[in-house]
Amino acid sequence: MEITLFILFFALIADWYFGEPDILWSRFPHPVVVFGKAIKACEKWFNQQTDKDAMQYRKGAFVISGLILLSILAGFAFHWLFFLFGFFGWLLEGFVVFTLLAQRSLMDHVGAVANGLRADGIEGGRLAVSMIVGRNPDVLDQSSVCRAGIESLAENFSDGVVAPAFWYAVFGLPGLLAYKMINTADSMIGYHNERYEYFGKVAAQIDDLANWVPARISAFLIAGGTFVLKGPLAARISLTTAFRDSGLHRSPNAGWPESAMAGAAGLALGGPRIYPQEVVQQAYLNASGKRELVPTDIDEAIDIISASFFVGTGFVAVIWLFF
Repeated sequence: MEITLFILFFALIADWYFGEPDILWSRFPHPVVVFGKAIKACEKWFNQQTDKDAMQYRKGAFVISGLILLSILAGFAFHWLFFLFGFFGWLLEGFVVFTLLAQRSLMDHVGAVANGLRADGIEGGRLAVSMIVGRNPDVLDQSSVCRAGIESLAENFSDGVVAPAFWYAVFGLPGLLAYKMINTADSMIGYHNERYEYFGKVAAQIDDLANWVPARISAFLIAGGTFVLKGPLAARISLTTAFRDSGLHRSPNAGWPESAMAGAAGLALGGPRIYPQEVVQQAYLNASGKRELVPTDIDEAIDIISASFFVGTGFVAVIWLFF
């Protein structure tokens, strides 16, 4: 555990400074891309639309179970291999952990939404936000673009930073690789549509389970970041909003970081969402908050997530040093 926390701490710091180096991933496939190719191949082989619903469900369960098992075995194999090299092996494992965190890239992508709005108006904002959300960008006004960016920032702080760090801290490299496989599968096949309704159901359910604890930790970290930036009253509002409004979200997990962010920044997040295939009706989180959003609201949200990241990193350091 001591070595695991040591590696996690420095991987978090490395992710903050380096993000996703283009010079590296333009030459080699990112691990998540490898996961995605495996999922796509399995889906192509097993997801036959001529199958009955029950068969699609069973095949989907078989596929995600097999992929998770392979990820766990790969985690054990890499961990064993790395630690044959002593301290250099720690660096190799730290590099793997670093590549599977997404703090810096998350802030860069969401920051691009604010910059796009400032530089090129609504069209620039729509183009930037289309890179990070699945909604129909053509129907979004400025407030909707900002809201989508902030919600993505809060939700992916949980999925892309807190959850990978949590599962690595608890179960090491096998836990991290298994989580990333689960999360990637959910993003690819965990949809309520004709093709994936039954085949991707188990993947979506497992993703909900895997994110249950990290999502709630994320809300506390966002409140902690808010405390650092805005003081105890704002932190209390953030946490109170998370407990009060998280259940209004259609996801059992995303409502926690999004509600905490809504309370922290004084914004009304959520509301109806227009996707290419459907319109999703959803209540507002922190409904009394500000609804006409501007790029500076994105800037504030990024500041809160940045502070939350350092609160979380500091927590890892405290556990490493004293426990």
